[in-house]
Amino acid sequence: MAEAEDTIEWLLGLDPALQWQVMRDILDAPPSAWRPVRARVETEGWGARLLSHQDEDGQWAGGAFSPKGFDWSEWKTVGQPWTATSYALTQLRGFGLDPASESARRTVALVGRNARWEEGGQPFWEGEVEECINGRTLADGAYFGVDVTPIVRRLLEGTQPDGGWNCERCAGSVRSSFASTINVLEGLLEYETATGGSEAVRAARRRGEAFLLERGLFRRLATGEAADPAFLAPLYPHRWRYDILRALDYFRAASRRFRTPPDARLAEAIDIIRSKRDGRGRWSLEWQMPGRVWFHMDDGPGSPSPWITLKALRVLRWWDAHAARPWQPRG
Repeated sequence: MAEAEDTIEWLLGLDPALQWQVMRDILDAPPSAWRPVRARVETEGWGARLLSHQDEDGQWAGGAFSPKGFDWSEWKTVGQPWTATSYALTQLRGFGLDPASESARRTVALVGRNARWEEGGQPFWEGEVEECINGRTLADGAYFGVDVTPIVRRLLEGTQPDGGWNCERCAGSVRSSFASTINVLEGLLEYETATGGSEAVRAARRRGEAFLLERGLFRRLATGEAADPAFLAPLYPHRWRYDILRALDYFRAASRRFRTPPDARLAEAIDIIRSKRDGRGRWSLEWQMPGRVWFHMDDGPGSPSPWITLKALRVLRWWDAHAARPWQPRG
């Protein structure tokens, strides 16, 4: 108990973007308590810092997916850049920037007016052809109150035969990937939360969930082996990457949204996450994606990660609350 209290105090002593989520998701504080803290994301800490890097036209680094004038040889030598508009918006959503705030409303309008995808010049809020990008843009647009129906239609049309999505579909892939699927699932969930969705959206989301659940969130269906060792090492910011904590946090959010208990097929992933808790009740960042960033929010690999710790705590809290009666899949 002392370890848990120490960890919560640690998180509460950090950034408003973390504080309000700890209050809501861990401490069950009423909205009247956490909403004023959430409002500070716009003017303090990481949220204000990221907003300070915004261009006058509403973009970041002069581009939608990549910085303006980016030398693509840098991708191979240094890593993918994370400073352009798409990833900035996703991070602001993760911080919980209030969609009704002046900064959010201004950004939505300017991005819609000025940002175009490098892939084909499409308006930003209409998405492009790649499922990972479209999934995140759907989530960001739905969260910030944009009509992203064109992206929904595109994603529903791009569902793979096995129920998920793959950003290599345009290159001929007919199998889903874990990463593309979680990006799209998060987008569909945000869209349903914002608009109520449709039966077609619900059906697609359930098929995508089944793709992950049938594989225990990380195993190959054919062999039972881990599809990628990195899936077992939680990452934050996860950008486009997949890991089991990201998936568990998605299922937690969907469970709370639709008032459904956890699926028993999540149990192995839950045990793996629980085993990674250190002696102080925290979770560490095991690896970090290379590439340009505006700033880091932790002390690097090997150090406790506040974001991974927050996600792990709320996932385990949700799971343990239902541990006596987890949902069993129908035969």
